[in-house]
Amino acid sequence: MLKTTKTIVGSLAIALLATPSAASAQSWQCAPFARVFSGIKLFGAAASWWNQAVGKYTQGSTPRPGSVLVFKALSSMRSGHVATVTKIVSDRVIKVTHANWSIINGHRGQVERDVTVVDASDGNDWSKVKVWYAPIGKVGIKAFPVYGFIYDGKAAAGKVAEAAKAAVSEVKDAAASVTDAAAKTAIGA
Repeated sequence: MLKTTKTIVGSLAIALLATPSAASAQSWQCAPFARVFSGIKLFGAAASWWNQAVGKYTQGSTPRPGSVLVFKALSSMRSGHVATVTKIVSDRVIKVTHANWSIINGHRGQVERDVTVVDASDGNDWSKVKVWYAPIGKVGIKAFPVYGFIYDGKAAAGKVAEAAKAAVSEVKDAAASVTDAAAKTAIGA
């Protein structure tokens, strides 16, 4: 029962992320969001994911859809940051989906979908990046150091779509059950 409840709760969270207004109402830290969104099962501070991934996941400096970009910790970003790659635009531009980066409507913790990240490294090695920042409506001027990308094997790119599809199906089934129960209650069954 507990496993089923956790599965439903996780599925509902993913389904809520598929709805723009619901996602913006959520308050997320980057690491828990990236774990749910990417399927990469690492925990703790975002910057610690890089070392945690050793022996569990492959790592590299080339972005791939479904991979997680790991930012190093800085004085201004003590826990680092993680973002899931959703699209490769060019050899130096990608799109990511992440949480708790920009201040949106006066609040942090918002989910941002398919935002631009630019390779700002001198050697085109993705060791520094600039990230789209909502308050200014464009890619920021600060270059953030990153460790690289954590990959989840061949299935990483498809996991997000499969999980979202399954969650939507479960939400529809749950909604149908609620509707049926409400109808039975209304007619006194």
